[in-house]
Amino acid sequence: MGIVQPLGDPAKHFWLTRSVARAMGLSLSEAMAEGHLSANGYADLVTRCRTCPSVAQCEAWLATASGPGQDAPECCMHKELLDRLAARR
Repeated sequence: MGIVQPLGDPAKHFWLTRSVARAMGLSLSEAMAEGHLSANGYADLVTRCRTCPSVAQCEAWLATASGPGQDAPECCMHKELLDRLAARR
C-alpha cells in the first residue's frame, strides 16, 4: 500500500487554479458557460491541484506572469487542458 499524501488547502488551490488561468487570459467561468468545461471538471481541476508537488514553482510563475496569451507553466499538471482551453479564445 502506498503512502497517503494529505491534500493541500482547498481555498489556496482554488485560487491557484483560477489565478493561473487568469494569468493566461482564460476565464474558467466563461469556459463553463460555453460548455468547454463542466462544473465537475472545474472541481476536479482544483482537487487535482491539491495533490501538486509544484506549488512553489506555480506561485513563482504567477509572481512573474507577463499577461494574457502565454502558455500555462511547465510545472502545471493542468498545462495541456489550460493551453487547449486558452487556444479556444
